[in-house]
Amino acid sequence: MSQKKILVVDDELDLVETIRFQLETEGFNVITAYNGEDALNLARTENPDLILLDIMLPKLDGYKVCRLLKFDEKYKNIPIIMLTARAQEKDKIIGLETGANEYVTKPFDMDRLLEKVKTYLK
Repeated sequence: MSQKKILVVDDELDLVETIRFQLETEGFNVITAYNGEDALNLARTENPDLILLDIMLPKLDGYKVCRLLKFDEKYKNIPIIMLTARAQEKDKIIGLETGANEYVTKPFDMDRLLEKVKTYLK
């Protein structure tokens, strides 16, 4: 089986690197973006197996990135896990309405996040 590719999108460099390290340790191929525009372009060119997506991003917010991918026949089946500091119920509802498969709030437990990732990539 080929190595699963995960796109990690967040504007916090340290967080991206922490997640990248954990995922690569688990054997995943990780690509990263630090704004919504790059995330959308990478999702379309790299066609990742899963996306970890922040909401509050420069250029395009995570909701828009998620919506654009989920309403495109070519990318709609890519699981998207929103990973965000926005913890209010209305934010979660918007996230799920835009097509996110999961909504995880920061701070988060890395082991639980890895479990979710593995579940979607089975």
